[in-house]
Amino acid sequence: MKHTRIQMSFVLLLLLGGCSSWWYGSETDNRQGVSSSLVDYLYPHGEIPPAQEYIIPTIEVPADVGLAFVPASYSTGSPLSEAQKTELLEKTRAVFIEREFIREITVIPDTYLRSKRGFDALEGVGRLYGLDIIALVSYDQVAHLDDNTASFLYWTIVGAYVVKGSEQEVQTFVDTAVFDIESRKLLFRAPGVDRHNNRSTLIDVPEEMRNARSAGFARAMDDMTINLDTELDEFRARIKEDQSVRVVYEAGYKGERGGGGAIGPTEWITILVLMFIAVNQRRKRMSEF
Repeated sequence: MKHTRIQMSFVLLLLLGGCSSWWYGSETDNRQGVSSSLVDYLYPHGEIPPAQEYIIPTIEVPADVGLAFVPASYSTGSPLSEAQKTELLEKTRAVFIEREFIREITVIPDTYLRSKRGFDALEGVGRLYGLDIIALVSYDQVAHLDDNTASFLYWTIVGAYVVKGSEQEVQTFVDTAVFDIESRKLLFRAPGVDRHNNRSTLIDVPEEMRNARSAGFARAMDDMTINLDTELDEFRARIKEDQSVRVVYEAGYKGERGGGGAIGPTEWITILVLMFIAVNQRRKRMSEF
């Protein structure tokens, strides 16, 4: 039922024209907004994603991971410079690089994702950087510059997320979705939210508004990073129980093992040697009779 609801959400989304946000409030509200949509990026032609429960990816540990922003839509433009995006992603990277099951995390400029959309683009980036997994950060940010309450509804890869708002407020929502590139399966996701009230004079001071937006992204990314850390631990615990991911360990891997009941190359060699010894011992005993 859960997967059916997810697919129905996608169908509704695509029928609505692939919009990433809906706005609530007075028609006279003064809003400024920027966004990037993961749904629009991965399914640019209205494709319906396959049923996820039938996809069992194989992940080799330690894994090589890519981290990138989803390109902004052409209509809204990008609220951050390339240097700002890299700085935010580097902060997230630093939190996870010490995990023993990650060999490397590479920050990918979103310019590599702009020329082509969909999973074919991700596979191309994966081959270029030698990636196993990619984490894509999409976002929606709205500045309400009026005296009315308002909120927006952001469509994520697994459904809608409502962000409530109030007057003279900058709202920022980021959503990180982690995919196995080869199987195209969504492994897990983590949101981040920031709400910050501002003076009404911000509408007349573009520089202050830019600073408020940049700060909003930084706080939302910090919130997302905390949630991503929690989701990663829950994902590791979950795959040990539900066998939804097969984990293969690289020869010489010294980190913690677990997940999917998989056996690494070293264990297979040990098992084969023990089987060979057991068979020879049995033959020897039989020959003595």
